[in-house]
Amino acid sequence: MKQKQLDESVAYLKSKGFEAPEIGIVLGTGLGKMVEAIEDPIEAHYNHIPFFPLATVEFHTGKLIYGTIENKKVVMMQGRFHL
Repeated sequence: MKQKQLDESVAYLKSKGFEAPEIGIVLGTGLGKMVEAIEDPIEAHYNHIPFFPLATVEFHTGKLIYGTIENKKVVMMQGRFHL
């Protein structure tokens, strides 16, 4: 991804309220319920994020979820992709 594309992706996420996450989590099989622990969740679907890959695994929702857990800012990836 080129710097200009990355900047557009970051700008989009910031406009949605994604600000300085401290922890990033990639959810896998059996971890989907972890999103229920996020306080005040904000969601961004992969297909709305400029230049972001789409989930390539069947039945994965393909979205980033941002919020707090135990006073830590977290972002969770719900749906993986393979390049």
